Amino acid sequence: MVLSKTASQTDVSVHSTFASRYVRNSLPRFQIPENSIPKEAAYQIINDELMLDGNPRLNLASFVTTWMEPECDKLIMAAINKNYVDMDEYPVTTELQNRCVNMIAHLFNAPLGDGEAAVGVGTVGSSEAIMLAGLAFKRRWQNKRKQLGKPCDKPNIVTGANVQVCWEKFARYFEVELKEVKLRDGYYVMDPEKAAEMVDENTICVAAILGSTLNGEFEDVKRLNDLLLEKNKQTGWDTPIHVDAASGGFIAPFLYPELEWDFRLPLVKSINVSGHKYGLVYAGIGWAIWRSKEDLPEELIFHINYLGADQPTFTLNFSKGSSQVIAQYYQLIRLGSEGYRNIMENCQENGMVLKEGLERTGRFNIVSKDNGVPLVAFSLKDSSRHTEFEISDMLRRYGWIVPAYTMPPDAQHVTVLRVVVREDFSRTLAERLVLDIEKVLHELDTLPARVTAKLTATAAVEENHHNHHVKKTTIEVQREITATWKKFVADKKKTNGVC
Repeated sequence: MVLSKTASQTDVSVHSTFASRYVRNSLPRFQIPENSIPKEAAYQIINDELMLDGNPRLNLASFVTTWMEPECDKLIMAAINKNYVDMDEYPVTTELQNRCVNMIAHLFNAPLGDGEAAVGVGTVGSSEAIMLAGLAFKRRWQNKRKQLGKPCDKPNIVTGANVQVCWEKFARYFEVELKEVKLRDGYYVMDPEKAAEMVDENTICVAAILGSTLNGEFEDVKRLNDLLLEKNKQTGWDTPIHVDAASGGFIAPFLYPELEWDFRLPLVKSINVSGHKYGLVYAGIGWAIWRSKEDLPEELIFHINYLGADQPTFTLNFSKGSSQVIAQYYQLIRLGSEGYRNIMENCQENGMVLKEGLERTGRFNIVSKDNGVPLVAFSLKDSSRHTEFEISDMLRRYGWIVPAYTMPPDAQHVTVLRVVVREDFSRTLAERLVLDIEKVLHELDTLPARVTAKLTATAAVEENHHNHHVKKTTIEVQREITATWKKFVADKKKTNGVC
């Protein structure tokens, strides 16, 4: 089943002006062509279409790394044909992965003895790492319940409503109930007090987020750890914590070394981090690290020998490229703690430049925090005439991709724009973005408030029709505007083939 839609439903062939010197007949769009074409033609056809993609450097919606040094690019291309899973054939690549695991485990203060190897694995990204960590928690919980002679068919996991969609995937794919702590206006991360209250004997773990996707804020993992220690003591349970440090795992150790969120806390049993975010590697690498061998059930590890020597493996997929593993090792030894610290401080400073520029406009409330992932989330002080969705849409005319979205329950009425400050987002770009946002605001001010006007007119008709005079509150109007724009954006995505 094809999950994505195509941009064109009518044109059944691909045409290329430049390739016409090589190819006299157009190519079928959805079928393999009958005949071969010259390599120059194939390159030109594809290159021409790709020009219509957005510029990754201006995609401020993404946390994913879009620039690396040329020397690392060379290493990536040299390893592009290596299948990582063939560990016996590529022992050095395997060794580099093991070094990365140990480096990251030490970065997260894993309690390792002298000469003790860390427990972890490289993954395609944090989504796979979260799936693996979740499976480990589920299996450990099931094993313990069976030993106690208790039912083990209703596992649940407690998270905040601000978690990334991969947690919902894990819950649905692996039949675990997802218990979400609702957000509230002005507090857009999981409340540790409410999370602890939701824990019961069927809770396999509580997932804390070090760097919320919504506003970059770090959740209070230490407070959660203290609350669960007390609850475990009272109940006899052993509810652990997993830290989803996809965004913040390569930030907190360098910007906030005193912050206790990692294996320094006794209930933190596993951590995931995205190497392709602030680990500064191109997309396709994540890491799952466990506190100790006891936290990763042995029955989940497979041993194969048909590619050579005995090879333990704990992944959802089998084959995987080696390039990103090698690139991660390059960044760790190339930058060191000094380099990572400098880059994270620079990102933080550029984020402050953007934040201060937005505040000077007098039009926005800043939703993000100064301490956390270097991003700026902001919302309009007055959205009665125009909305954040309109700003997002108009910024695309300048090449910027800045997402607008509504907060999860129970803060759905709050709409924000978010700019992720990556290594390649310079101070000059930050200043340029502020200028372009000011231009967009000026353009919007000269336009009629179409959405609000339409809602107001509709409300007036309904009021006359029902012959009553109940005035809507500001929050009710805002929610209606937000709902209208959400529907508009969803319909637009359908036509653009976004699944």
